[in-house]
Amino acid sequence: MAPYPLRPDYTLPNTLPNISRWILYPILFILGLVAMAVAMAAVVLILTYPNLPSLDILTDYRPKVPLRVYTVDNHLIGEFGEERRAVVRIQDVPDVMKQAILAAEDERFYQHSGVDAQGVVRAALSNLLGGGKRQGASTITQQVAKNFFLSSEKTYARKLYEALLSFKIENNLSKDQIFELYINQIFLGQRAYGFGAAAPIYFGKSLQELSIAEAAMLAGLPKAPSAFNPVVNPKRASLRQQYVLRRMHELGFIDSKQHDAALKQVLVVKRDTNEFVVHAEFVAEMARQMAAERFPEEVYTRGLRVYTTILKSDQEAAYNSLRRGVLDYDRRHGYRGAEAYVEMSDIKSEQDEALDELLQDFHDSEDLHPAIVLHADAKQIRAYRRGGEIVTINSDGLKFAARMIDDKAPPNKRLRRGAVIRVQTDDKNNWRITQMPEVESAFLSADPQNGAIRSLVGGFDFNRNKFNHTTQAWRQPGSSFKPFIYSGALEKGFTPASIVHDDPISFPASVTGSQAWEPKNYDGKYEGAMRMRTALAKSKNMVSIRLLQASGVHFIQDYATRFGFDADKHPPYLTMALGAGSVTPWQMVTAYAVFANGGYRIAPYIVREIQDEKGQALALAQPVTAGDESLRAIDPRNAYLMDSMLRDVTIYGTAARASATLKRRDLAGKTGTTNEHVDAWFCGYQQTVVGCSWIGFDQPKNMGNGETGGSAALPAWIAYMAKVLKDVPESFMPQPEGLVALEIAGSGKGPAKEFFYKENVPTSVEPEPEQDQNAKPID
Repeated sequence: MAPYPLRPDYTLPNTLPNISRWILYPILFILGLVAMAVAMAAVVLILTYPNLPSLDILTDYRPKVPLRVYTVDNHLIGEFGEERRAVVRIQDVPDVMKQAILAAEDERFYQHSGVDAQGVVRAALSNLLGGGKRQGASTITQQVAKNFFLSSEKTYARKLYEALLSFKIENNLSKDQIFELYINQIFLGQRAYGFGAAAPIYFGKSLQELSIAEAAMLAGLPKAPSAFNPVVNPKRASLRQQYVLRRMHELGFIDSKQHDAALKQVLVVKRDTNEFVVHAEFVAEMARQMAAERFPEEVYTRGLRVYTTILKSDQEAAYNSLRRGVLDYDRRHGYRGAEAYVEMSDIKSEQDEALDELLQDFHDSEDLHPAIVLHADAKQIRAYRRGGEIVTINSDGLKFAARMIDDKAPPNKRLRRGAVIRVQTDDKNNWRITQMPEVESAFLSADPQNGAIRSLVGGFDFNRNKFNHTTQAWRQPGSSFKPFIYSGALEKGFTPASIVHDDPISFPASVTGSQAWEPKNYDGKYEGAMRMRTALAKSKNMVSIRLLQASGVHFIQDYATRFGFDADKHPPYLTMALGAGSVTPWQMVTAYAVFANGGYRIAPYIVREIQDEKGQALALAQPVTAGDESLRAIDPRNAYLMDSMLRDVTIYGTAARASATLKRRDLAGKTGTTNEHVDAWFCGYQQTVVGCSWIGFDQPKNMGNGETGGSAALPAWIAYMAKVLKDVPESFMPQPEGLVALEIAGSGKGPAKEFFYKENVPTSVEPEPEQDQNAKPID
């Protein structure tokens, strides 16, 4: 029996309705709010969706494609535009790149409909549990919507708009179309837009050549292009790459073996400023200027392609030959000391990251690398190179700079801790000290038949000095101008066999128009009477002056314009005989081409064609070709005789080194050295190519005794011709009509044949006087 029996009419209190109200009402309230939100969202959707922007910008995708410049054989040499972009089709993107992007950015891209609900929930939980906003959930489609239509502000209104746009994009485009837009539009740092542009910029490769490790590195960039940039933040970039590789492994895109191999791969990230395989910066800039002048409105966004006349092999030969010639000259004149000094008091170790910051103002010049001296003594120098490499230089590598390591060296040039130096590897791959040269140079070559420029190097280093010496530098040509005086003399009745005196000469002020003038030969030696042919080969100043005086200065001034020279740049004075006027290397190539092609004035050109983004020609060059008699500049007999005399220059004259080195007798040209050794030239040709080499200081000054056209300029010309004429057979100009050959007595060399204009055949030919066979030409 219960201790407390209940009354028969007693019932338990009804508490269930009260409990239900406490639970049910809040649920109903929440459901009501949800319903209202859904209704409001539906209203917003109904009102907003039709007003979303048109997708024409996506369906008719026209990205800002930069202006690109190519060699004639289709090698990229320049790119200009705010956005560096290479548009690729989705089918041309390798699977490993697609997989890396999906693993990093949107693994469910091919499952969701624009907004990934699972991703949103996952990100929300992660952020809630993590105590802050740490993870985003934007899909690839949402990123496309944002990049094309929206700002980067982080507001709920923009996110809603982004979601609505994503749904619209998904309803109108296929997944592959959306993915292709993303791959081409996304910003990846280093001014690279799209993965097609990023691959060559970061790794010097095409997308198809990327390894798994490299693809993962690029795929990690969209999240934060600055933070994960392997050029400026290699450590953070590596951590991001490891994350992408882990996700690729978890998703089954790569197996464990591939994952581990990718982690171990050492990536070689490009850090230099030149991303092109051909050094043709001056050419690219010339092409850019021409395109901008012709198509100023969209030149950097329309995707124009400029095809130059440059040949890759010729350009490389010219670039390497010029640099070798300049560096050889520079080494002949000794080491000048430290390039600069940096503050090292805050440097804690040899791997201090601040060392890279100290080097940021010193760019690499091809193989001339800047480095900071960490320790220096007479036996060894240790220096830091950009990127963390410690360079050790000893024995032979120190010889060039030995006098600047000594304690007696000038304090502002001595090599000590904190000094910035230049280092390069020698033929045995050992480090040695070098320096940036102060002297400048230029090299230009062309096809003498139609004027197409085959190579152009406007200076030693475009990044240091953008002044184009081939077209902008007006310099005195020195003796390289003499052939045009000799050519004019032939028109006045002189012949290669004419005897002219190489004796001292002086002119009073009444003749020169200013002051008395007593010109001299370079070596101060005079050989008396000699044939005109011999005088040109030996570059005799006295003979050139007498020929100019006999021909008439005004006649020669006007005659030189036939070759492309400006009359006002060559005042009608006798100093013209010594090349005291002003020329550019471009003019010199134009002029020497007349001798090479048989007497025709051609017009050098460097841009062959400009195409639009679809490959349609917008502009085509209209070259003039030798053989058209309307282009004739000089009598073909004159050209033939000058060619013969200029070949003598390279066989036994001031440029004899050319034929001796290249083992061929079809080379022709002339050395040139100006007063006080300020400018040195060699201009010459073989029938298939004409080239000009110049060297000198931007602020004219003496280059040093012995630095003549034959020693300072000719080596670069020879090195270039050695490359481009390697498989070219010897060829000689055919003899034109109207010439008569006579055998004449040589100077101890036996009978010789000389040519004369038919109307000027002499009744007898005076033998050339005996010359001093030990006399060596200087110029």
